[in-house]
Order: sequence, then structure tokens, then C-alpha cells
Amino acid sequence: MSDTTPPPPPQDENQLMVERQGKLAALRAAAKANGTVPFPNDFKPSHRAAQLIADYDDKTPEELVALNAQASVAGRMMLKRVMGKASFATVQDASMGTTGGRMQVYVQREAVGEAVYEDFKHWDLGDIVAFEGRVFKTKTGELSIHATRVRLLTKSLRPLPDKFHGMADPEQKVRQRYVDLITDDAARARFIARSKAVASIRQFMVNHDFLEVETPMLHPIPGGANARPFATHHNALDQQMFLRIAPELYLKRLIVGGFERVFEINRNFRNEGVSVRHNPEFTMMEFYAAYWNYQDLMQFTEALIRDAAQQAVGTLHLSYGGKPVDLSLPFERLTIRQAIVKHTEAADKVDDRDWLTHALRKLGLNEAKHKLSERSLAGLQVLYFEETVEDKLWQPTFIMEHPTEISPLARANDARPEVTERFELYITGREFGNGFSELNDAQDQAARFQAQVSAKDSGDDEAMYFDHDFVRALEYGMPPTGGCGIGIDRLMMLLTDSASIRDVILFPALRHESHV
Repeated sequence: MSDTTPPPPPQDENQLMVERQGKLAALRAAAKANGTVPFPNDFKPSHRAAQLIADYDDKTPEELVALNAQASVAGRMMLKRVMGKASFATVQDASMGTTGGRMQVYVQREAVGEAVYEDFKHWDLGDIVAFEGRVFKTKTGELSIHATRVRLLTKSLRPLPDKFHGMADPEQKVRQRYVDLITDDAARARFIARSKAVASIRQFMVNHDFLEVETPMLHPIPGGANARPFATHHNALDQQMFLRIAPELYLKRLIVGGFERVFEINRNFRNEGVSVRHNPEFTMMEFYAAYWNYQDLMQFTEALIRDAAQQAVGTLHLSYGGKPVDLSLPFERLTIRQAIVKHTEAADKVDDRDWLTHALRKLGLNEAKHKLSERSLAGLQVLYFEETVEDKLWQPTFIMEHPTEISPLARANDARPEVTERFELYITGREFGNGFSELNDAQDQAARFQAQVSAKDSGDDEAMYFDHDFVRALEYGMPPTGGCGIGIDRLMMLLTDSASIRDVILFPALRHESHV
């Protein structure tokens, strides 16, 4: 087919399914007559495609003949070319080598037998098949298996997207992730990179003497973040429970208990908006270290992210959306005030309450929702920062010293009590992490919780509840501690150059289908 020939129209999926269901019915009948099963479960492949390529691709045809290497593979049949008495098929397995986990198989009638070959000719793309035979190279130099035995392991009833039209609908790719992974090498590579990154983060933490722990996902009191929780009911306890919005307060209880370094790679749930950056169910890694402060946390977080990038994608020089991101350079550190001065024209007005209030109103913020008149100067500055500076922070930047009024769990700065020893990490104009020197003054924490309760009573549904048990834990004494949370999903967006968080979550939240 020439490059100018238009692709064939897509085939009717319902008709193809009817045809495949007919083939399965015939398969069931034949299995019953032969005393076998239509879906056998006794085949064990000796190799995967990537392993065969690694072991034999550098061999000459003559060397392969001398070796007489035998191999068996299994996977999904992605291509098939029937040519009379012989055919070629391509099987795809879970390995990811230079071939994307694919191996070519040569199926010859005289080698497998006429009856089996006739059956093979009617197998469909998408079927799970097994091949056994000798490793060789074709005349074109492609490593292949000359099959002496072929078996159908699983009949596929739904056709794969055709190679011309593919699965082009982004919503369908996410909703039917299983098909996306079958047909898109890049999708599989993204999630392999994610797995490598998470594994490297876990190993990095263990190598630095952190203890991995597990804390509850059902909380009697939602805490650890300003967020709206998902609520449920625990029948056995007959009480309302909440899906965790953060593990923070439980992890700090463990610091009180004497574990000086703890971490958890956890699933959190926040009953809030869905966007290219937000999914209601998401993965974070939170860690806490006794005798660390926010400066120690920044240094450690920087090293951790570098290691994750190196392990997952093999480089610190990334590209995101066509723009470079350099993780090899020291991450910039700016206070909120310094960031405003550097990135906006408000340099000489950054400490002027009236000017900031007027500027925020021009940006669309209002008194009813944002309570501008009740905010401190630092509170106005952080609002202005969020509206005008965040998206300018492309290269890795730690933004420090957030207002005490919006940081109910962070230690106040000793010299400037209106701000906290807190930072947020920004890369590509979005937040990747949040950390601070922890508040370990039980009385101060109780007062902060009470202020949050007042805010909730005034209509702020993201304000925190008063956690009496956590205050009680602090009353036993918690050593000076630093804690940080890193968004794994956003980190993976960066490492894989993915525009949407849905591209790096295997099964993101979607509206339920009315029918399938």
C-alpha cells in the first residue's frame, strides 16, 4: 500500500465480535469432543521477547544454526501475515526491550502439522498464543522463532483498535487503560518509569535510615491538610469515618513514639476538583525525621528527586512541554516576598497592604470569598504570589516562609512569628512538594486547631477539625522534627513529559459509564 492510499474504513466492531464469539463456540465444542479445555492453563514460556533479543540478536544466522537454541514464548498476537503454506506472526509480551516486548514467529505448515496450521490461520489479532521452536534469523536479519508447536491459550472476543485508526479518543484511552497498554508502547513505558521511580524513592528512603510504615486510610477525624474529605459510615463501629486526606498526624504520632525517621508511600483522597493536575485519589510520599528542620528537608528533597529522575529516566536534563527542566543545578530558594519581587512589577509595593488588596481585587478576588481585610500582610502576599508568580517558577524552586494563618501544623519562624518554617517546591509552574519544621508545642497546636474550627464554623469546609488525640500525643513530647510530602503523580508527569495527571495514573477517577 502506498503512502497516498487512504486507510481502509474501520470495521464494524459488533460484527467482528459476533464472528469471534462463533469461533469461541467452535473452540469449546472441539475441546469438549477432545477432552481438553478451551482456555488451557498449563503453558510456561521459557523466555520473554526482550531476553531473546538480548541473548541472540548479535549472533549471525550461522551461529544461531550451530547453537540450535530452543525457546518458547507467549503473549498477545499483534500482527499476522498468512502466506499460503507459511505465515509470520508477532507476539507481544510484558518485556520492554528495544522491540517493545515483541518477537516475530515463523509458522510453517509442515513444521506444526496441517490441522494445527489451519486452526492458526483463523486465530485473530489480540488472541493470547504460545509458540515453541528454534531461534533463527530471517533473510532480512530479524530474530525470530521457527515454530514447531503453536497453541491458542485465550480467545480474544473484542478486536483491538486497528493500526490505522487506533485508540485516538483520550477519554477512551483512560477509561479502557487495558487497551491503551496493549496498543501504545509509550503508555507502557510511562508506567514502567513510574514503577521504577517509586521503587527508587523507597530504596532511597531505606538507604537513609527511614522506616517504612503503614497508617490508616479510614480516619475518625480528617487531618493533615486543608482539604474536603470523602465521608463514609463504619457499620461495625456505627460512626462516621473519612478517607484519609493525608497521613501526617499519624506519622507524627510515630515520631512521638520513638521512631525517629518514618515514611509512607500512600494513597490520599480529597473530595475536590478534577483537572489536568488534580485527581481525587492520588499518591504521595510523606516522610518525617526527628532533629531535622525545613532547611534539612529541602536539601534531602532535592537529592531524592534527582535520584528518582536518574533511576526512572536516566537523566537530570528533562524536557517538559517542549521546554527544558534542569534538575542538575541547585534548586533556587526564595521566600514568598523575594519571589514576588523577582517575578513581578510589585517590587516596591510588596509590603503595602492597600496596594496588595487593590491588586488582588483587580485579579478577581473578592472580600466575600477571600476575606482580604482579615488577612495579615503575609497572607495577602501569599495570595498575590499564587495569582501572579506560581506559573513563572519553571526551574526547580523552593518557596519559603508561608503565613502562620494558613499553616496550622508548621512551626512559626522564631524571628518572624507571622510566617512559618515552611517551603513548597515548584517545578514547571506547579507545586510538587510541601514541607516544614513541625509544630511540637502542644498548647500552640491546640490554639491553631481551635482557629481552624472557628474558620470551619464560618463556612470554610476545607479547614481542619480539632484532633484531641493528636494534641494529647504532643503533650507527651515530640522532638524537633521536619516533615515533607511529595506528590508522586506530579513528579511522574514531569519525568515522563505528560501533560495530564490522568496519563500517569493507571485508573484515574472518571464519571461512571451508563453501559459498557
